[in-house]
Amino acid sequence: MSSLRAYIALTKPRIIELLLVTTLPAMILAAKGLPPLSLVISTLVGGTLAAGSANALNCFVDRDIDAVMRRTGHRPLARHEVSPRAALIFGTVLGMVAVLLMGLATNWLAAGLTAAAIVFYVVVYTMLLKRRTSQNIVWGGAAGCMPVLIGWAAVTGSVAWAPVVLFAVVFFWTPPHFWALAIRYREDYARAGVPMLPVVATPIAVARQIVAYSWLTVASSLVLWPLATGWLYPIVAGVAGGALIVEAQRLLRAVSRGDAGKPMRLFHFSNSYLALLFVAVAVDVFVTR
Repeated sequence: MSSLRAYIALTKPRIIELLLVTTLPAMILAAKGLPPLSLVISTLVGGTLAAGSANALNCFVDRDIDAVMRRTGHRPLARHEVSPRAALIFGTVLGMVAVLLMGLATNWLAAGLTAAAIVFYVVVYTMLLKRRTSQNIVWGGAAGCMPVLIGWAAVTGSVAWAPVVLFAVVFFWTPPHFWALAIRYREDYARAGVPMLPVVATPIAVARQIVAYSWLTVASSLVLWPLATGWLYPIVAGVAGGALIVEAQRLLRAVSRGDAGKPMRLFHFSNSYLALLFVAVAVDVFVTR
């Protein structure tokens, strides 16, 4: 049982939950209603396996820095609960099963996007960007935006402007979300030699970038309204987006006064913001169609 828990932990289930929150609403928007249940289940299972694969391979690559960071020291490879070879095989097999399932149960465009998301997260973000640039999470975060494209493609067999806009929302949302967390664990990243923005930039510079990306997140979210939604979505997007900007500005004001502020408050709120926004995408389809 402990071994099973260790393998599950390799997949980072809490991160997967957030990815699924963005996938299903994108599918509902694409179908203009609830897609066939079998398609929904196949896509969500495939997405779960794909995210688990990327996360397990990320743990394999980052096992050296995970062992010296307080935030990640409990992970299975850092605690020697799973061998590196076993983690590599596990992550690779999960990815192969995910892509095959997506291809056979949905379509090969969705499968190709699934494979691209795994490769991008593991190779581009984890192996190439993470330890080399403070903009790692900006560009590497694109992997976390892929579920909206995958969900849309699973339903329609194509990609359109609406999922591209949703991709942009998650893309701009990721830096303030993750930098808020990185502020809290700045010493961890510094000890591991990972140049996250809060490690290499002043607190006020980080806070200003958080505010800028928060504005971009909200602005991009509102672009979806004329493209694909009714009246409910822009109301939720506007109110929730305003609250996100207020939280980001609150952090900037605190940092400007020389205080540490409450970055984890922004981190947790950003999770709620994204979930609420995508729930609004789905609910709008049924309320305003």
